[in-house]
Amino acid sequence: MGQTRVTLDTVVAVFNQGATTEEIVYRYPSLKLADVYATIAFYLNHQSEVEEVEAYLQQRRQQAQEIREMNQVRFDPQGLRDHLLARRKEQEAC
Repeated sequence: MGQTRVTLDTVVAVFNQGATTEEIVYRYPSLKLADVYATIAFYLNHQSEVEEVEAYLQQRRQQAQEIREMNQVRFDPQGLRDHLLARRKEQEAC
């Protein structure tokens, strides 16, 4: 929101958990009360669109997690580290 790192979905999630606008500002001091009110108003006026975007983002996060897990199996981090260290040692020996 604005020039902060607090995202729309964060504010919406806290609001949907029952937090008031004042509580949201208390939890995230970088936010301004007027901005939180505007964000909640936007959310309430565009709830279906925001929820569609949230569903899409959740799907993308799930896909990213699955890809990370597959890559960890395919490319064992310790094996890769050992390979890179061995290569470095060979280069230093030359």
